[in-house]
This record gives sequence, C-alpha cells and structure tokens, in this order.
Amino acid sequence: MPQTPRTPVAQDSQISQSSRTHQSPQPPLKIGVLIGSVRPGRFADKVSQWFVSEIGRRDDMETHVIDLSEPALAEELKLTLERAAGSGDAPTLAERIGGLDGFVVVTPEYNHGYPASLKLAIDYVYREWRAKPVGFVSYGGMAGGQRAVEQLRQVFAELHAVTLRDTVSFHMAWEQFDDEGRPHDQDGTAKAAAVLLDQLAWWGLTLREGRAARPYDG
Repeated sequence: MPQTPRTPVAQDSQISQSSRTHQSPQPPLKIGVLIGSVRPGRFADKVSQWFVSEIGRRDDMETHVIDLSEPALAEELKLTLERAAGSGDAPTLAERIGGLDGFVVVTPEYNHGYPASLKLAIDYVYREWRAKPVGFVSYGGMAGGQRAVEQLRQVFAELHAVTLRDTVSFHMAWEQFDDEGRPHDQDGTAKAAAVLLDQLAWWGLTLREGRAARPYDG
C-alpha cells in the first residue's frame, strides 16, 4: 500500500516561538550554505533556494552560498588534494570556509549515504571547520536524507565542529515543492527552518565569541 509522504519537520523538537525578525547588536553571523550535490538536474537547487530565502528573513545572519558545482570550486577539487592556484584571484574553498561563522549543509541521500563530492570538499578543508556550528537540510525518499545526515555528524565531530541536533528533512522531496520551487507546506517548512536557524544563531554567536576570547587549539 502506498505510504503518504511526510512533510518536512524539525526533528523531535518543539517549534520555535521566537520572532522571525531577530534584532541583535552583534554583527550578523556569516553563514555558509554548502550545496553538496553536483549532479546535472539536481533537486538541490529548489531546496537550497528555499532555505536561503528563509535565512533572508532574519537580520542576525548573512548568507554565503558555497555551491560545489561552481566551475572554480569544481576545478579546485578536481586538482586536489593541494590548495590549487588555478582559480586565479578567487579565494580557495578553505579561505571561504575560514571566513564564516557557521554552516548549513544541504545534502541528498544517495544509496544510504551522502555525495562523494561533499566528502571530498569536507576533507579538503581541515582547521577552518573547528569550533563552528554545522546544521543540516536533507532531502530524499522516505528517509528524507536522514541516513546521510547521521554519517555527516560523525565526520564533522572528527573535525571538531559542533553539529546541531535539529534538522530539516524533506521526505519524498520531489512531491514537497511546486513548480516555482515553493514548498506546499509553507507554514510547516518555515517553522522547521526557524528551529534550526535559532539553534544555529545561538551556537554561532557563542562560538564566535569563544574563539575571539580563547582561540581553539584542540
């Protein structure tokens, strides 16, 4: 019997009741949205564009998209595992990661795992991940990409990053968006994103202040 597709949820957490506009005397957190899929015709574009728009509702964050399909990044990773100079004046991936305060990884699930392109990019960078928060937006079939996320948690723990407990996941993702890239359940997805982003804001600010006061050398 066909199963009814589930809507995206913030995993096992009450929905945030905070305002969508976040006033803060602190400089905005620089948040990298790392798009892990590089496949032609990828579904990642719809998911990532939606999530970037959710960050845009806030004033305590600014978005920096890191798309692994960008020609310069793709060439840099192709020439790896040394820091390639082949991208001209463009900053390397490590330099881009190093200048950010936190991250959200947008990942599909391929065969119970995450894309090889994403693993290569994560491993290509090392110290720049340390003492920074990492959240996840996943998509896939009935599992919603959660098996990929659980594997990524282990990898980022080894890199001394702090992964957020709550995630946003899209089960049967191709059924969750309209032709314009809008989620069918706009209210539910917005609330799920708010939970994740509120956690990211707390950890991002706390760890940024911590690194400034006492550089992390673990």
